[in-house]
Amino acid sequence: MPPNPPHVPRPLALIALTVALALGCTAQPDTAADPDAPEARLSGVLLDMQMDEISGLAASHIHPGVLWMHDDGGNPARLFAVSTRGRRLATFGVEDVVKTDWEDMDAFEFQGKRYLLIADTGDNGGLRRTLQLHVVEEPTTLTNARLKPAWSIAFRWPDGARDCEAVAVDAERGEILLISKKREPPELFVLPLQPPDRELLTATRVGHLAGVPEPDPETLRRNPKRARLDGQVTAASVSPDRRTLAVMTYRYLLLYPRGAQQDWAGAVAGTPRTSVLPWLPQAEALGWSADGESLYATGEFIPAPLYRITP
Repeated sequence: MPPNPPHVPRPLALIALTVALALGCTAQPDTAADPDAPEARLSGVLLDMQMDEISGLAASHIHPGVLWMHDDGGNPARLFAVSTRGRRLATFGVEDVVKTDWEDMDAFEFQGKRYLLIADTGDNGGLRRTLQLHVVEEPTTLTNARLKPAWSIAFRWPDGARDCEAVAVDAERGEILLISKKREPPELFVLPLQPPDRELLTATRVGHLAGVPEPDPETLRRNPKRARLDGQVTAASVSPDRRTLAVMTYRYLLLYPRGAQQDWAGAVAGTPRTSVLPWLPQAEALGWSADGESLYATGEFIPAPLYRITP
């Protein structure tokens, strides 16, 4: 979330988007300009005011056609089960945690169980000395309930505070990936998924993201504030086959392929496949589908489109 976000009106374009969904319209890429552009289809629209300020998304691997989402800081500690059409199916309160600024989430399997990781890592002002990650078992029934963390991780950065809104899990490597938001180029950090018996961990910086688009001079001249935000990283997700890291910025989708012998630091040092996102009201939530064939993406503020993007 950008610092001190202004009030965002509910533009007529978004209302028209809801009508487009009812008529079965889809958002198509400009294939004439970019024949390799991902296809972005409108999957649904978020209209429920309880889900204003969505900042994290992960596809369920237990419930077909269900996405997990959470909202930003300033709201209760809760998770939403949402259909791929955008309808809220259930709400789960998360107990025994203090919600400061939840900014991303991921779903993963570990030691035979399905889990959801919640990243309380937002820090607009660069003031937080410690941050938290919470892991809960993925609910097996979609009925309003309360959850408690299976475990939590408290950590700090190695060299001072920074904002982080993009977190992903590679359970096979036992790693949590964290990407800084405002540093140029963005930094990649790792933490252990199953932490040692220590109260406070220090994230390890392992690399930087290559290929994040920079604003062109004309965009900087016309709208310098917007231009500087376009490349800031707001979400990340590792594909189910662990071959691709998807990274979202306010304007772009970047896909970093990983070779069989590469770690993620090596993958993000390479050239990503980059495309412009379909229009979103503050793009902040991204996650691979359970089958790994596409990505779901949405943004803050209601109403918001929910896209299914096929790379």
